[in-house]
Amino acid sequence: AKSHTSRESSSNQSNIYKKMKTGGTLLVSIAMIASSVRAFQSLTRAAASKGGNNPLLKEAMTTSTSTTTAHNRGHLIRTASAAASSTTETTATVNSFLQQDDLPKFASMEPKDLTPAVESLLEKMEADFSALETNLSNDEVLAELNYDKVLPEVERIQFALGYAWGVAGHLNGVRNGDELRKEYETNQPKIVKAMSQFSQSKPLYDALKVVEEKIDNTDGTFETSQKSRAVENSLRGMMLGGVGLEGEQKERFNEIRMNLASLSTSFSNNVLDATKEFSLTVDDASKMEGVPESAKAMWANSHVMYLKSKQEKEGEDKAEEIPEMDAEAGPWRISLDMPSYIAVMSHMKDRSIREQVYKTYLKRASESTEGKNNVPAIYEILQLKQEMAKLLGYKNYADLSLASKMAPSVSSVSELTDLIAAKALPAAEEELEELMEFARENGGDEYSEANLEKLGPWDLTFWSERLKETKFDLREEETRPYFALPAVLDGMFALVKRIFNIEVTAADGETEVWNKDVQFFKVKDVDSGKHIASFFLDPYSRPEDKSGGAWMDVCVGKSEAVGRDTAVAYLTCNGSPPVGDKPSLMTFREVETLFHEFGHGLQHMLTEASVGDVAGINGVEWDAVELPSQFMENWCYDEPTVYGFAKHWETGEPMPKEMFEKLKEQKTYGAGMMSCRQLLFGQLDLELHSNYDAKAGASGEGESVFDVQRRMASTYTPYNMPLPEDRFLCSFSHIFAGGYSAGYYSYKWAEVMSADAFAAFEEVGLENEEKVQEVGLKFRKTVLSLGGGVPPMEVFKRFRGREPAPDALLRHNGLS
Repeated sequence: AKSHTSRESSSNQSNIYKKMKTGGTLLVSIAMIASSVRAFQSLTRAAASKGGNNPLLKEAMTTSTSTTTAHNRGHLIRTASAAASSTTETTATVNSFLQQDDLPKFASMEPKDLTPAVESLLEKMEADFSALETNLSNDEVLAELNYDKVLPEVERIQFALGYAWGVAGHLNGVRNGDELRKEYETNQPKIVKAMSQFSQSKPLYDALKVVEEKIDNTDGTFETSQKSRAVENSLRGMMLGGVGLEGEQKERFNEIRMNLASLSTSFSNNVLDATKEFSLTVDDASKMEGVPESAKAMWANSHVMYLKSKQEKEGEDKAEEIPEMDAEAGPWRISLDMPSYIAVMSHMKDRSIREQVYKTYLKRASESTEGKNNVPAIYEILQLKQEMAKLLGYKNYADLSLASKMAPSVSSVSELTDLIAAKALPAAEEELEELMEFARENGGDEYSEANLEKLGPWDLTFWSERLKETKFDLREEETRPYFALPAVLDGMFALVKRIFNIEVTAADGETEVWNKDVQFFKVKDVDSGKHIASFFLDPYSRPEDKSGGAWMDVCVGKSEAVGRDTAVAYLTCNGSPPVGDKPSLMTFREVETLFHEFGHGLQHMLTEASVGDVAGINGVEWDAVELPSQFMENWCYDEPTVYGFAKHWETGEPMPKEMFEKLKEQKTYGAGMMSCRQLLFGQLDLELHSNYDAKAGASGEGESVFDVQRRMASTYTPYNMPLPEDRFLCSFSHIFAGGYSAGYYSYKWAEVMSADAFAAFEEVGLENEEKVQEVGLKFRKTVLSLGGGVPPMEVFKRFRGREPAPDALLRHNGLS
């Protein structure tokens, strides 16, 4: 799933995007470690994903596999020294999870190697940290203490395990399988327990308090600001991680954290499994009336790939000749992965098929999904988080969550929400009324007042697309030939060269990848010619082993402490794959999604911070982290940018000007309903984590979570109330298996800043190349460079000269 802010993938259809937030050490994130790696929008403030030139790793580069060693797997830490594993009678082999001098050795990584790696690294990390604690407990050491003797040491200690665990977590999201999942889930409790030792270390906390008092914040340098922010974040993270708890309270807190980690992982797995489980094969060609060629080809190809996969599993003795893909004759295999689901909702004329697919998608991982029911997990997660908040002295989990965010209070979020809702709700109601009238006029007897009181939720996207085509005389299928992925990448890279003075070049073959479709790129600074960053791009949907949505994740973070000066990112999308001899021909929404994730990647890769805990996206308040991503989406409507890539994939002809103008006109189409949907998600999330009594709901004595959803919908989307069987919450991984618990509002909060930031370019004139470059370099030197080393409000003011205002957001959405 994903997010316009969660990158909405279609009018009125949610597509939730994942991002995993990682830091230099786990101190800034220990309160959130319960989240699982590959949950939608993932772990908030997890450990840093960095690998480095660590001499101590060399001693653990080869491990022995014991016949008694259980296979296990994990996800999220950073350990600076690796332990030598004990030798058994088996032959020593190279363990790819311990090869950390360069980028991950994806081609040779095996699930069975994870447990030996985790166990040896854990042993070494715990020994090193114990020695550090002993040292920090010495009064003479405390008297001479400075920053360099504390957090950099912690980062080095955590580094190697974090590298291995981060790679395992990444693979769990993009190359998921039974063995890897088993290993991951088995190792996760070990990781959570080990990292609690850091967050709850009294000697470390006391040492950081000493360092905090010694930092001179008056010198005004970026170096000092980074250190100050890193210490401040670490102290707060440790308080939220239970360092102040004792005895039974501490024991219960750690138990809760362990349970939340397990629940988060199972929640995410249930969503993935339920998504993979469904398919609908259509062999009646009449059902494909009006469906674009690209969608038919995708479904026909999916059917052929399914038959091949089935044949491989059954063996050669049952092999039969598999027919060639036929997009026009079928059969067509529909699944619930995002490109397929959106195509059904947008183009399938048959209302019954739309309804079946919509309801199945909406009920994933609920009571109707045997063995994969997330309803009990939702109640347990909410109760555990509330209990955790109370143990830490907060009224509710929402207050705990906001303690580390920009927004000062729940009420301040509600104020912004209501300000936008006052504009968006009337617009949404008008949009729906227009949609209903259009469907009645064009849908035939099936949509007459006598046969249909109102549109069903499975009708909204379909008729929204038809109305949009009529209003703007433009069909999505007409634009796809102009959005071939290779050309879109070239255009996007030309944009960042123009405004940020960086050059992106392909470097395929220079490092190992986890799938043949994954691409690798290098980023250079144009002026210096220095290689400053790299990134992997995994662009296509693979429902058999890859989580849905789109996200940016950290592969290697910049950090002076562990000797890493070149940041590396993972950019993951679930776009339309190539079919036959055609390249990936993207929808415009997929183009926006690619720009969105690249925006996150730019903040990670262009950081000038050298302190791991605040480099790139690390240490950036959660409700500010979407600023660069949403900012980049605006360039999809900029003429020079679009004409840098909008060329017909066969003829090379540029997109007709009238087509581009129609694309721009469509930008605010449906903005009312889109905004209200996002506001609903944000307020529903906050309500569940602040005022809701989950214990009463679980027992049946109070509102159910679905009652709360309906209650909140009556305020923010009263024109489109949830169905009685609506189980959207069962797949709302953002808040139940990721870092957005009591934080989903962050998308709108950050969108205010991103819209205002783009307005700076509009004010100098997008056609004024010299001024655009000047403002672009200023954006790079502030928003993209400072990371978490400077408070986000200060970062914004350095760029814009003032605090953000919502005017540009309302204008961009056509709601001013």
